[in-house]
Amino acid sequence: MDKNSLMRRLHPKYIRLAVIIAASLFVLLLIGGYIAYNKRESILQHEITKAKERAKKQYRLDLIIGSAHFTGLTTITCTDITIVPENRDSLLSIKHFDVSIKLFPLLFGNIKLANVDLLNGHLNLTDIKGVKNFDFLFKKKTDSTQTHTKVDLGELSNNLIKQVLYKIPDNLLVNNFLVSFTNDSTQLKLLTQTARIDDGQLSSTIKLNDTVATWHFSGTMHPSDKQIDVKLYADNGKVEIPFIGKRFKAKVNFDNITIKLNNVKHHNNETQIETYCSAHNLLINQPGLAANDIVVPDGSIEANFFIGPNYISLDSSSVIHLKKISAHPFIKYTLNPVKLYEFKISTGWQNAQDIFDSFPNGMFESLAGIKVAGKLNYSAYFFLNKNLPDSLRVDSRMEKDADFKILAYGKTDLSKLNKPFVYTPYEKNKPMPSRMIGPSNPNYTPLEDISPYLRNAVMTAEDPTFYKNHGFVEKAIRQSIITDIKKHEFKRGGSTISMQLVKNSFLTRKKTLSRKIEEILIVWLIENNHVMTKDRILEVYFNIIEWGPGIYGIAEASHYYFGKTPAELDLGESIFLASIVPRPKAGLYAFLPDGSLRPGLENYFNSLGRMMMGKGFVQADSSSYGFYTVRLKESLRRNVAPVDSASANRILNAPVDDDIDLALPIIEEPQQEKKPNFFQRLFGKKDTVQQKTDQMLKDEEDQRIKAIDPTGKTNKEIRQEKRAIKDDIKAKRKALKDQGKL
Repeated sequence: MDKNSLMRRLHPKYIRLAVIIAASLFVLLLIGGYIAYNKRESILQHEITKAKERAKKQYRLDLIIGSAHFTGLTTITCTDITIVPENRDSLLSIKHFDVSIKLFPLLFGNIKLANVDLLNGHLNLTDIKGVKNFDFLFKKKTDSTQTHTKVDLGELSNNLIKQVLYKIPDNLLVNNFLVSFTNDSTQLKLLTQTARIDDGQLSSTIKLNDTVATWHFSGTMHPSDKQIDVKLYADNGKVEIPFIGKRFKAKVNFDNITIKLNNVKHHNNETQIETYCSAHNLLINQPGLAANDIVVPDGSIEANFFIGPNYISLDSSSVIHLKKISAHPFIKYTLNPVKLYEFKISTGWQNAQDIFDSFPNGMFESLAGIKVAGKLNYSAYFFLNKNLPDSLRVDSRMEKDADFKILAYGKTDLSKLNKPFVYTPYEKNKPMPSRMIGPSNPNYTPLEDISPYLRNAVMTAEDPTFYKNHGFVEKAIRQSIITDIKKHEFKRGGSTISMQLVKNSFLTRKKTLSRKIEEILIVWLIENNHVMTKDRILEVYFNIIEWGPGIYGIAEASHYYFGKTPAELDLGESIFLASIVPRPKAGLYAFLPDGSLRPGLENYFNSLGRMMMGKGFVQADSSSYGFYTVRLKESLRRNVAPVDSASANRILNAPVDDDIDLALPIIEEPQQEKKPNFFQRLFGKKDTVQQKTDQMLKDEEDQRIKAIDPTGKTNKEIRQEKRAIKDDIKAKRKALKDQGKL
C-alpha cells in the first residue's frame, strides 16, 4: 500500500487530532524547558547542597566549592573546589572546572559528558604512619534496611563499564594537574602538564617526579562506540614504572605499551569485553622470577573476557603472542556456590626452533643458542574445587613429532654428563672446591660398585618409578600441589632423581621460577631424547649429591659416616643415607653420642623398609630393617654434640632445601671429661645418655597413647591398643638393654 492511498484512508479528524497532540507536547516541552532554564541555578545550588551533606554524612568529607553557576545551556563552571577528609590531609583541590553534558542521553537517565576543562588541580594521596586520607573509599556504607543478595557480575561489569565510558568526555582539556602519593618512605609525583581529547584524538604530556622523564599518552578515544586505542611511551628512553620497586622488590620498564578496548557487548546475562595489549622491550627484574633481567622484545595478548552472573573468564579465543609463537589460554574463576579455578593453555603444533627462539631473554641461559628440528605441541590443564582439594586435576605435557631432534646444544652441552666432567657444588650461592666426576677421581664410584641396598633405598625414597618414568611423576606433583593448597604455603615437591641431577649439574642454586621451569625443560630434553641412559643418570647422581656438610658423592659419604666403601653398606646404613638426601646437613643430628640412631627414626626405617619389601628389594624384617645395627664410626661419634630430642627432631624434619640453623652445633671439639663431684662419687655417676634414651622411650609411649582415636571403639578395644603400645615400647627397651644402651 503506497503512502497516498494510506493518507486517503485516514480520516481528516484523526489527522487533526494527531497534529494537536504533537503541538501540545511540543508546547509543554517548551514550557518545561523554559521553567527548567530559569530555575536551573536554584536546582544547581540545591543539588550542590545535597552533595555536600551526602559527602559529610556518608564519607566524612568536607566538600567546598567557591562558586558554581551555568555558563551556557548545559555547561557548569566551578571554581576553588576542595575536598578534605575529616582529620586528614587535604585530598583534592581544583582551581577551575568546566563540565557540560549531552542532552539526548539525559532524556534516558544517562549522564554523558560532552566537554571537560580542568585547570590547576592537585590530587594528594597520603599514607603516613598508617593514616590514609583516602581510606573512606574502602569503607562500606551502613544501611540497616539493606538486604544481602548475590551480585550478578555480568550486570555489574556491564553497568560499571558503561558508567566509566560515559564519564570520558568527547572533548577534554587538562592543564597543570598534579597527582601525588606520599607514604613513610616513598613520594611519587605525576604532573599532567597538558592532556587533550579533541574529536577523539588523545594527546598528553606528563612529568614524573620533577625529573626530565616525560611520559606521553596518545591515541584515539571513542567511548560512545566502546573503542579506545592508547599508547604510553617516554620522550627519552624507557617508561620506568615507579613505586613498584620498593613495594614488590621489582624493576619494570618498557619502550612503549599499547592498550585497546575493541568492543563491549552484553547478551544473555553475560558481558563480553574484547581487549588488546602489547609491549615492546618489556624488562622485568624480580628475584623470585629470575636471577637476571627478563626482557620480552615483543609480546602481546588479544584478551577476550567473559563475565557471567557468578564467574569471570579469559576465553580460549584469546591469543598470546611471544616473538614467533602463539598460544591460546583459558582461565575461569567461579565464585559460587563453590569457588572453582580452571586453567588451560595450548600452543598447537609449532616449529620447535621458533619455540626455543621465543624464550624471553634472561630466563633460560643454559638453553640459549640451542638448535632443534621438528615440531612441538605444549598443553596444560588445571582444575581445582577449593572445597575438595583432593579432587585436583592437573596435567602438563610436551609432545614432539617424529622429526624432532637436537641438532646442536647451546650455551650448555646437555650431553656433558656422559663423559668425565668437572663438578662445582655451591653453598649459599658461593662455589665450593671443584672435583672431577670420572675414573681419575679415586672417590668416583661406578653404579655396579654401589650397594644394591643403597640404590634401592634411595630410589624408593626419592623416585620409586625412576626406571619407568620420563623424568616426571604426575602423581607426586599433584600430591605436592594438594599439600601446598591445604597448608596455604608453597613448597617445592615432587622432584624426581632426574630433576635433582639437572638442578645440581646444570643450574644455579638460586630459587627462582625461571630456574624451576628451565630445570623441567632440560629434564624433558634429556629424558625424551635419550641424551643419557637411566643407569648413567643414577650413577652420576650418586657421585655428586651432597650427603653432609662438605660431603659430596657416595664414596665420601660411606667413609665419613661408617668407614666403609659404598659396596659394603648394609640395609640399615643404606636406609639412613636415604633418609638424609633431602636434608644432608642434618645427617649427624640423627645420631646419639654413643653412635646409635635416635629412637624417633625407627618409624622411618619401618616405613621405608616395608616399601622396599613391597617392591621385592628386601625380605620382611621384624627388627626394623637394620635400625638397631646402624653405628656411626667411632672416630666421629665422640665429637657429636649432645642435642635434645626436640631440637634434633626440628632439624631432621625441617622443610626440604631450607638451611639448617647454624646456631645449633653439629660437631663440637672433644672436651675433657669433668671429674665426678662428691655425690656422684658417693652414689655413682649417672649415664645421662641412658637417661635421655629412657626418657625418649617414655615420651614416645605417652605420645602414641594420646594419639589413639577412640571414635567407634569400645573401652576394651582402647585398652588393647594401649597394651599393644606398651608391649612395643617394652620390647624396644629390652633390645636396647641387650645392646648395653640402657
